Parts: sequence; structure tokens; C-alpha cells
Amino acid sequence: MRLVIVTGMSGAGKSSALKMLEDAGYFCVDNLPIQLIYKFVQITFSGNEKFDKVALGIDIRSGQALEELGGILKEITKDGYHYEILYLDASDEVLVKRYKETRRIHPLSGGGRVEQGIGTERKKLEFIKKKADVIIDTSQLLTRELKSQIDKIYTLNEKYSNFYITILSFGFKYGIPMDSDLVFDVRFLPNPFYDARLKHQTGNDSPVRDFVLKAPQAAEFLDKLYDMLNFLIPNYIIEGKNQLVISIGCTGGKHRSVTLANELYSRLKSLKYGLKVEHRDIEKDARR
Repeated sequence: MRLVIVTGMSGAGKSSALKMLEDAGYFCVDNLPIQLIYKFVQITFSGNEKFDKVALGIDIRSGQALEELGGILKEITKDGYHYEILYLDASDEVLVKRYKETRRIHPLSGGGRVEQGIGTERKKLEFIKKKADVIIDTSQLLTRELKSQIDKIYTLNEKYSNFYITILSFGFKYGIPMDSDLVFDVRFLPNPFYDARLKHQTGNDSPVRDFVLKAPQAAEFLDKLYDMLNFLIPNYIIEGKNQLVISIGCTGGKHRSVTLANELYSRLKSLKYGLKVEHRDIEKDARR
């Protein structure tokens, strides 16, 4: 039997993850009292009921009883039961924004500020995050992207890395993305904008892609960038970083940056990290 404990920050997507696991055939129980967890594990592993896959939601709503969880997990392990911990996280800025959009009250903020409740919650959940087998940062994830990650790990049983990479194309004329970790300027490449046949196409179109990649500098840039990322990413992971935003910019964010972001995405697939590509400015200045 597979037992997954789903936990994490309020607003990071725990409820959504539980629904996704339920859709995948897991028997799901949310917010079970901490004192009943050990008995629940005994029952589900006993064989009296047919439970092949079980997901148990635990979070800050357990109150002071949450402090007992560490000891209970030790007992579960000691008695030979196996479990996995899935921890959902997101940046403070994203969590605050989600709470403001939904007008919900953070369970630890009371009548105070949401930021204070989030800070207190992080401290209280720190011990269980350290025990987590899988940490998914949902700050940059769409619901369908979270579902894809859940399916890969808990349905298809693919190996998962707690490191997630976003490759983002953009136009310098619209500003550098604020959440960038690494920024690369590809305005040194020939610009398809000045070719009348290509001006109104984008890097997602084959003629533009072929034009950009025809320049020998493009292939050399991609080779050097891939080598650098191959060195950087393992060292970021060692230092505890769990996500990386790689921004690639050209003038308008439609041609060169889109092409190279797509090519980098294709190359990084082989590294088996969580990965997605976005084109922030591709629709701007579109011909009416």
C-alpha cells in the first residue's frame, strides 16, 4: 500500500493536490486529528479493507497537536509502516496575493496581517518540511501544471526532483521580469523583425526559428548556456534552492528570445528536473 501525507503552507495548493490524488484513485482523508493518525495507519495497512493508495492531509489547522506529529511519525516508522510526505509550498508574496484575491483569513493571522500568519506558519511547519520526500513550489505553477507533477510522481511513479525550472522569454522594451534568477540578453543575434516575411511571426513559427538558429552564434550560445546550467543547478540544489527562473530577452520578446527559450527547454528536458517554458511578451504588438 502507498501512503502519502500531504501537507504544506496554507494557500499553496494542498486541497487541490488532494483532489488530484483522489481523481487518481487515492482514498483521501483531510484534516484528521493528529491523535488518530497512528490508528488510521494501522487500519489502512491491516488488510481488512482494500486500500491500495491512501492520501492523508495534515496542516496548521491541527493547532498545538501538530507538535505531536514528529513523535507519531517515528512510531509509524518504528512499527514498519512506510509513508511519503508531499509538501506544498509557495513564496510569501504569492501566498499573500492568493489570500487577498480570495478574501480568506489566514488560520494564524487572527485579526492581524496575513504576512504575520504566514511567517508563524512557516516556523511551525519547518520540521515537517525537512522530512518531506517531495517539495513542490506552486508559486509559478498553473493548476494543470501541478496536476501534471502529481500524476508523474504518484500515478506514473516517475523519479521526481524537488527542483523546478521556468524558462521565460521576454522583451527588454517591457522590462526585465522581477522574479528572474538569471537573465540573458540575446539581442546580439540577427533580428527577424527586419525581414518583412518574418516580422509578424514569432519564435514559435518554423521560419523564424530557422532564421534565428541559422546564425552560428545561436548554437554556440546554447551550448555554453547549457554547460553553465549543468554546473550551476546541482550547486543551487546543494544550497537549498528549489526553483530557478531563467529569463531570456530580446527587444520585443517575440522572435529571438522565444526561439532560444524553446531550444533551451528542449535541451534541459534530459536533466529530469521540473520544467516549463513561458513567453511573457509574445502577444504584445501583435498585428491587428
